[in-house]
Amino acid sequence: MKKNIKAFIKEIVPIIVGILIAMYITNWNEDRKDKKYIDQMFLSINMELAETNEDITEKLVVQESLIDTANFYLKNDSTSILEIILKAEGIKIPSIKINSWKAISNSKIELIDYEKISALANIEESKEILRMKGEYLLNFIYPNIKDTGIDKKELLILLIRDITVTEKMIQNEIAKL
Repeated sequence: MKKNIKAFIKEIVPIIVGILIAMYITNWNEDRKDKKYIDQMFLSINMELAETNEDITEKLVVQESLIDTANFYLKNDSTSILEIILKAEGIKIPSIKINSWKAISNSKIELIDYEKISALANIEESKEILRMKGEYLLNFIYPNIKDTGIDKKELLILLIRDITVTEKMIQNEIAKL
């Protein structure tokens, strides 16, 4: 009986050790693939955020110009909102690029640090807020395009400033990353 147990142990131990080594190698390989995936995704995320930051910076200049132009013509009853917008070269809202973040948030989000998840989720939320503010601005402008009153011009300034605040919040979240 002892011979059978010893023979069994001699046969089973190498099999168990082989299985453990195979599991270790498999886990190591999966970790290596996950790290490579996360590195590639963050490279893509960083490129998108750099483009977003640059676009926001460019659009902020245009928006500040619009605010300055509206302030200049604020008390001028002969200058309409349309003329103010045309003199300031239009209204421009930046493009917030978060496609890579959306891809990773739907697949392997557990591999990312909480701070990064939080900042990226805040950017995504701010993007939606910015979209809604842009829509609200356009919904204000179209019916008031010919208006020359000071109250409508002040509201235009307020709406543009509100948009710039959101854009600066997005830039702060980008800086955190």
